[in-house]
Amino acid sequence: MPLLEPDPEALRPGTAREPAPDRVTDRSATGTPEPLRAELTALLGADKVLWKISDLVRYASDASPYRFLPRVVLVPEDIDDISAILSYAHGKGREVVFRAAGTSLNGQAQGEDILVDVRRHWTGIEVLDNGARARIQPGTTVLRANTTLARYSRLLGPDPASAIACTVGGVVANNASGMTAGTTRNSYRTLASLTFVLPSGTVVDTADPAADEELVRAEPKLCAGLLALKAEIEADEELTARIRAKYAIKNTNGYRLDAFLDGATPVQILRGLMVGSEGTFGFISETVFDTLPLDRRVTSALLFFPSLTAAAAAVPRFNEAGAIAVEVMDGNTLRASVSVKGVPADWAALPRETAALLVEFRAPDEAGQAAFEEAAAEVMRGLDLVVPAASVTNTFTRDAGTIAGYWKARKAFVTAVGGSRPSGTTLITEDFAVPPDRLADACEALLELQSRHGFDAAVAGHAAHGNLHFLLAFDAALPADVERYDAFMQEFCALVVDRFDGSLKAEHATGRNIAPFLEREWGERATELMWRTKQVIDPEGVLAPRIVLDRDPRAHLRGLKTIPEVEAVADPCIECGFCEPTCPSEDLTTTPRQRIVLRREMMRQADGSPVEAGLLDAYGYDAVDTCAGDSTCKLACPVGIDTGAMMKGFRHRRHTPREERIAALTAKNFRVVEASARLAVAAGDAIGKRGGDRLLTSVTRLARRAVRPDLVPEWLPQLPGSAARELPGTTRVGASAVYYPACVNRIFAGPEAGPGGTPDLSLAEAVVALSERAGKPVWIPGDVAGTCCATIWHSKGYDAGNRVMADRIVEAAWGWTAGGTLPLVVDASSCTLGIAEEVVPYLSEDNRELHRELTVVDSLVWAAGELLPELTVFERTGSAVVHPTCSMEHLGDVEQLRALAEACAEEVTVPDGAGCCAFAGDRGMLHKELTDAATAKEAAEVNSRDYDAYLSANRMCEIGMERATGQPYRSALIELERATRPPGR
Repeated sequence: MPLLEPDPEALRPGTAREPAPDRVTDRSATGTPEPLRAELTALLGADKVLWKISDLVRYASDASPYRFLPRVVLVPEDIDDISAILSYAHGKGREVVFRAAGTSLNGQAQGEDILVDVRRHWTGIEVLDNGARARIQPGTTVLRANTTLARYSRLLGPDPASAIACTVGGVVANNASGMTAGTTRNSYRTLASLTFVLPSGTVVDTADPAADEELVRAEPKLCAGLLALKAEIEADEELTARIRAKYAIKNTNGYRLDAFLDGATPVQILRGLMVGSEGTFGFISETVFDTLPLDRRVTSALLFFPSLTAAAAAVPRFNEAGAIAVEVMDGNTLRASVSVKGVPADWAALPRETAALLVEFRAPDEAGQAAFEEAAAEVMRGLDLVVPAASVTNTFTRDAGTIAGYWKARKAFVTAVGGSRPSGTTLITEDFAVPPDRLADACEALLELQSRHGFDAAVAGHAAHGNLHFLLAFDAALPADVERYDAFMQEFCALVVDRFDGSLKAEHATGRNIAPFLEREWGERATELMWRTKQVIDPEGVLAPRIVLDRDPRAHLRGLKTIPEVEAVADPCIECGFCEPTCPSEDLTTTPRQRIVLRREMMRQADGSPVEAGLLDAYGYDAVDTCAGDSTCKLACPVGIDTGAMMKGFRHRRHTPREERIAALTAKNFRVVEASARLAVAAGDAIGKRGGDRLLTSVTRLARRAVRPDLVPEWLPQLPGSAARELPGTTRVGASAVYYPACVNRIFAGPEAGPGGTPDLSLAEAVVALSERAGKPVWIPGDVAGTCCATIWHSKGYDAGNRVMADRIVEAAWGWTAGGTLPLVVDASSCTLGIAEEVVPYLSEDNRELHRELTVVDSLVWAAGELLPELTVFERTGSAVVHPTCSMEHLGDVEQLRALAEACAEEVTVPDGAGCCAFAGDRGMLHKELTDAATAKEAAEVNSRDYDAYLSANRMCEIGMERATGQPYRSALIELERATRPPGR
């Protein structure tokens, strides 16, 4: 063990606790048992088999209220791997469940034997026919697909609220729809073709003209069985009519029996059956969608009503007026959404009975938009609206920011309401549909049922399609609470089926919690046909048993997960997974959700149990060390859970008092540390230029093995030389702003050469030159050396050093800016964020007062808003690719970066796969594998073509992206200085 290795015991939960009834048992502490582990490793390779107890636990939870521990987790790379897995399962009598994003709400992404991760290696989109169609890999998120399609003014039909995280494969497998899809724009209606692997291993591409011929040859019994079922269904007129009626409204409960009516051949039938089959019929390896027009002229309103039933009564009128979306939110939902950034605070005091409709019209042009607005105005004249809060306007708007705020509140329904549930309670999300003209009655009946069973529930949904969602919170550790939930479900299913002839699942799919009630909705005849269909396609029951079909009447109560209390910052988490696509370590170790899931399992365990020991042993590297600390998870989470902050807290807990004292000492003597670092970089650069990069890398690697990787950075050949000791000369007299060059730019040099090999100015020289050129000169204080934004200590959890530097920089900035009369312009986005926001909790009370008087401005914002309007662009480059940093996302500065790039280049591209590079100050040198994983997708996209300029706005991120792509990234401000430099200078 290296010296100074942190003690895993430092992260042991320090609370007295009783073992939870659903804890992972000690017999699973060693992970995947033999010979299962050895056989699968031999079959696929060690890197595709996840077997540690920490791996199994982190995959055991998803967005549903259920939790099942897999025996092993596999990460296949291609169809050959999938076929090998299925063949192994057949031969060994094992069961297989496929999991992509894990955003499913009914437990269909969980398995108790072999769980297969089909997200990691299954991403990508190919645009076809100028956007009319798109070939999409199943692990691609809906948001990622639509981002690419937007360039062609197209989009996918399905639009689930979880689009930020849910994958296209999961959307198809569940026939998830969303706000606007209804019954006409969902996957069943908009899929052009798909490729899938049957349980037997047979691969079917429904677009292949010879697909039926090949399938009959490979699977004659299956084809005959499907055609026999088709004939039987079509011969029963009453059943045929019933099937058609069931799909007149949204319905994802059970299998798509209408596939037998819509498909003429076995392949066509299978194409329909695969949609909504929840992984029980095969693996969807590729999809081709017919896309839809992206109408960009949008008008929306958030309208408030005195009651939920009053809001529901208005829905048909907006449907008739042509609204593409009519969403309903009850009072509980509206009040809970105040936890979402940007939602008016006065919603917290809304009367409980209040409800609102979010109504949206979309048109391709001005004439169409005006016509819709006139129709909306006519509907409005007959409505009885209320104004229960000062922020309520009850008016239609075209303002994109306002509309985005409405949708942010609506899409946060599950997470915002779930996040506000009582601590320790499990969240159930139900979803059903009734004929739209029965919506008001259904709302009234649902509210009465919830009240009678003691649930203070929240209701929202796609009112235009008669589709409601509601949430229930209860304690799964209390048998009485579980029975209360069961009693509610029995009455709820009877209500939906008997009174409204509705769908028990409109878009969330059957999963585990509605499987026992399938026959209640469909009847014995149709349900048996579904069982027989499963038998025809998967006769050995290899795929996803007990999902969709389950004869156990209490199956919905099996595997309910308890939610033990964890650290306050993470306790509201409902494990929705929205955070995962933004996480730099997603494809390396763990995600924010998984970090919380692992922590919760520790809390379920008895203190000192073998399972807890195994989790603690892995948690240090998998969760704490490989967290970039960028907190982009906070931006993706609708309730702002900052798992990065929790990891920084854990880093602090692992520090010894001696380490904290040393860190505080470096802060107190940072002037010396800064100078020493600059000298070390200069020496390393000199050695590297003489061919010593390999030597430096070897020496630092040896030191990392001897001491500890988190304390000794690894030398990287991409590291630049040292910055000049002297900063550009400036004067305070007449300065428009105080310019603060970040310590990273005072230690590391900028790029050695610009376009054409001409030497670039340093960033500090560029900022000074640009400001002078625009008539708004800046002043660099003479005593900036020895100061820092404190991020160095903050990111590593060194609280004492953080407090020292936080106070120092604020006191200095207050003096430099004459008590805040001048703005402080900071030239690294992470440092801007640090000074503007992150130092605040660590300041003394007096310095918090000083901080309130400061105006901290990122250099991008300063240049875009103050300088660019006064500058003349003399020479633009042809193309530029831009890397927005995670700090820019936090600060909301990405558009300013784009604006500067567009001033410098004729064509500007922000990669669809752009995300945090995870270099995170020095973390890319401490754990370079983290940056490798974080940048892989973006780097591939960047290197798919050549650009004339590679731009960002943070030196360490530029180094990280240069390392990932091999391209010379530099600050957009350096490029702007070059573009606006007068000819001949």
